[in-house]
Amino acid sequence: MHPMLNTAIKAARRAGALIVRALPDIDRLQVETKGRHDFVSEVDRRAEELIIETLKGAYPDHGILAEESGLAAGNEWEWVIDPLDGTTNFLHGFPQFAVSLALRRRGRLEQAVVFDPLRDELFTATRGEGAQLNDRRIRVSRVADLDSALLGTGFPFRQSDSVRQWVALFERVAQSTSGIRRAGSAALDLAYVACGRLDGFWETGLKPWDIAGGSLLVREAGGLASDLFTEGDPLESGNILAGNPRVYRLLRTAFAEVPGVGPI
Repeated sequence: MHPMLNTAIKAARRAGALIVRALPDIDRLQVETKGRHDFVSEVDRRAEELIIETLKGAYPDHGILAEESGLAAGNEWEWVIDPLDGTTNFLHGFPQFAVSLALRRRGRLEQAVVFDPLRDELFTATRGEGAQLNDRRIRVSRVADLDSALLGTGFPFRQSDSVRQWVALFERVAQSTSGIRRAGSAALDLAYVACGRLDGFWETGLKPWDIAGGSLLVREAGGLASDLFTEGDPLESGNILAGNPRVYRLLRTAFAEVPGVGPI
């Protein structure tokens, strides 16, 4: 195992243990509102501190891009950190949230960890070496048509998001698939695409830390992940389309047929 990935796993597990310990005391946590329907708890911040402490202890010169503390410049390496992806789920005791870490070198994703602490499911990937779930190799599904596909998505929730656009995309595929799920953690949704539990996923208005780890997982598991509208870098736009190669292309074709839909 790559030493940087090993360090990321250690950091994710430390944060995950803290998150699980906090679950019985959810009703006593300090919670702040960052924006419309966008919350941060003291657990988010404490988990992020643990992660950064672990990463900086091993690689003090690396840069950091973290959800709660923002950007800290470093050398050519940069960690992209979401200490608790699915905070709203966590605050309601809804068991769908994860720790997500990714490492970029000069903008290219090199390592990824998405850790579900409740299920003890550890998704990992190293560029060029494949993706794993608890040390077992994973691959995207082989579903080849939308009729059989199970998709994931996320609802627009920030004020700047285009609800009308999302509805148009949803309507285009809603009755052409075997189902669409909105579980509330993009990191886990992408991990589920990587291991074949979902066949495709799309969402708009995300941040780099929401999708950095998951997008590398999908690619290393044999899938495709790109900007939803331009096929560019989803970390730059925040709009992502991911899936096994066949479903990805079918979704891209279907969404391209929706009039008036484009980058937001």
